[in-house]
Amino acid sequence: MSEIVVGLDIGTTKIACIVGRKTEHGKIEILSMGKFESVGVTRGVVSNIEKTVHSIKEAVREAQERVNGELSVRVVNVGIAGQHINSLQHRGMLMRSDLEREIAQSDIDALVEDMYKLVMQPGEEIVHVLPQEYIVDSEQGIKDPIGMAGVRLEANFHIITGQIAAAKNIKKCVDKAGLEVDEMILEPLASAEAVLSDEEKEAGVVLVDIGGGTTDVAIFQDGIIRHTAVIPFGGNVITEDIKEGCTIMKRQAELLKQKFGSALASECQDNEIVCIPGLRGREPKEISVRNLASIIQARMEEIIEHVYYEIKNSGYENKLIGGIVVTGGGAQMKHITQLFEYITGMDARIGYPNEHLAPSTMVDNITSPMYATGIGLVIKGFQHTYANTDAESNVHAAKNHSTKRKGSFFEKILSQGRAWFEEED
Repeated sequence: MSEIVVGLDIGTTKIACIVGRKTEHGKIEILSMGKFESVGVTRGVVSNIEKTVHSIKEAVREAQERVNGELSVRVVNVGIAGQHINSLQHRGMLMRSDLEREIAQSDIDALVEDMYKLVMQPGEEIVHVLPQEYIVDSEQGIKDPIGMAGVRLEANFHIITGQIAAAKNIKKCVDKAGLEVDEMILEPLASAEAVLSDEEKEAGVVLVDIGGGTTDVAIFQDGIIRHTAVIPFGGNVITEDIKEGCTIMKRQAELLKQKFGSALASECQDNEIVCIPGLRGREPKEISVRNLASIIQARMEEIIEHVYYEIKNSGYENKLIGGIVVTGGGAQMKHITQLFEYITGMDARIGYPNEHLAPSTMVDNITSPMYATGIGLVIKGFQHTYANTDAESNVHAAKNHSTKRKGSFFEKILSQGRAWFEEED
């Protein structure tokens, strides 16, 4: 079996363990998937270690059982999110001493490494350093400077930061579950890999991932990530609103939202009624579907207003030809795209994580928007693996190249030496 990669999505409502491998055509084949209710995570942040560890173990166990124990999950790529995530823009610069040598990957790595040394607020650390564009000797707008000649190499970076404690708690949960973290990846970046096409990223697009505890936003333009944000509202807040507004239990509110919920009250019939069983022999409760939709719409409008604020705040509002792509569990709500289009005036579609999946994927329901982050973590895991392999092969090639050059240099000296001796003779 070819190399496998595991994505572990530690969400507010569910923990999903997704196992995938790459086919010979470069697509991702999902071999197995396990999920379990998440009870130790609040708004994307671990709030109870033991409960989260238990949920992780159960999700991994289910993923292994689905393939009759043929897979052993050990190393995982984990998502990180939560309202503690922030982003900032920064420019880095590197002065190169050797003009003869072309700009290499090592120069870019040195620039990125330098960004990790930035002084952060107490308790914060850098999660990702994402190069946006490069400047070589004042020549701007360069996407890939490798192979170019130049003395002054600069780059604009999108830097994502998060709380050290939040990252450590995730790692602690994974370690206690008997697993090992390969890479920690920002969840909206993972979701973007699963549901967005390269054309959309080039044209300009907003990814909105509506999860249980948070709504993640990522804005791409010219194929480059331009803005990221985490809004501390998600599907769970809507469930709470239904619970309070209809005076029913939380479990009933969640089922009501999933089966009969709509983001547009005007699309519902006035006379449509849902009957909820009463508690311990009490009278059943009748709830109007239109009233239910009104409760959902009020909260969804608030979430969309926050998203729209982030779009305007990014400065790319008028450059996003690709519109909005909505994914995550909240994207399954009826009429969600219509509400997005009505409030923002931008085109909207649902993002299904089938962009990079192989047809041979047999796991049921895996293309649901709720698994976008988990599948994205698998894709990012493969990118990370191949990037490391390429870097190692480049180093190996450079060593071989320098050895060959040394060899030819010594041969030249030896031949000159022989010529001198022959002349003396």
